Amino acid sequence: MDDPRLNASPTPATKRETSLARVSLLPWALFLVALSTAVFFAWKWWQPEDIGDPLVTSLVAFEKQDKLTVFSAELAPVVSSNDSRMFGLVNSKQVAVIPARVDYTIDLSRVGRERLSWNAETQTLGVKLPPLTVSRPNLDEARAQYLRDGIWITREAQDKLTRDNTRLAEAQAVQQAANPILMNLARQAAKEAISQNVSIPLQVAGYGKAKVNVTFE
Repeated sequence: MDDPRLNASPTPATKRETSLARVSLLPWALFLVALSTAVFFAWKWWQPEDIGDPLVTSLVAFEKQDKLTVFSAELAPVVSSNDSRMFGLVNSKQVAVIPARVDYTIDLSRVGRERLSWNAETQTLGVKLPPLTVSRPNLDEARAQYLRDGIWITREAQDKLTRDNTRLAEAQAVQQAANPILMNLARQAAKEAISQNVSIPLQVAGYGKAKVNVTFE
């Protein structure tokens, strides 16, 4: 025997719930339609004039870009300074370990069409980057460690030792930042970052098999 509940007509409560569900979905449907329309017109407005040109497409990735930090290094300069007072009768020495941070950046505003090349046969985009820029060391003196040696260290002597060590630590950090190993790591990080940023616009433009070859001046 058939279950009478299967043939039962929708109750007024069920009809009300269905109507409310449809009413609730209507604003979301209108929102999605409006969003899709806005995205379409925004894409039509901002897309390059010649989306088929790989050089024009690649330049989009560099437009309105400033400096890009591609690598950071934590350094720990170890320096020492001496102080002598009272005609050499009072001598003191301070050894300091001052952590420092340096950033390696690329000025993307210098990347124009003249730095790009396209090999249609191999589907390879060449990008020649300007030289890396190494920032001024940022010394973290709050985490610095000091070792002082002297029978009597005056306040003035201590301040002078600290200033001298700060100056020496900054100079040493600049030298350490120019180490070939760190520079090569920064260049490799820059190549990977630029390659990824440029590959996406090329794929969107239809160059799915395009390769990016990044070099430096």
